[in-house]
Amino acid sequence: MLVIDLNLGRVISHSEPASGFDIELSDAHRILADEKARRDAAFEQSFNTERTKGDALSKRFEEALKQAKEEPVSKPTRDFDLD
Repeated sequence: MLVIDLNLGRVISHSEPASGFDIELSDAHRILADEKARRDAAFEQSFNTERTKGDALSKRFEEALKQAKEEPVSKPTRDFDLD
């Protein structure tokens, strides 16, 4: 905030806005530990997703292969053949 004297055209006083961070240096260790736990949890979730991704794909492939074996093989119809 600036206080300006209009007659002189100069700044009389100023004050800085309060920052959004009210972090004490003594809390730094706790904050770093919380951030590390959050990163580790995100990594673990991503790792589990990637690990099970192959299983899901192989299961879908097996189902598609089974369905392809059960269906009879037929020649696809084309628009040209319908005339």
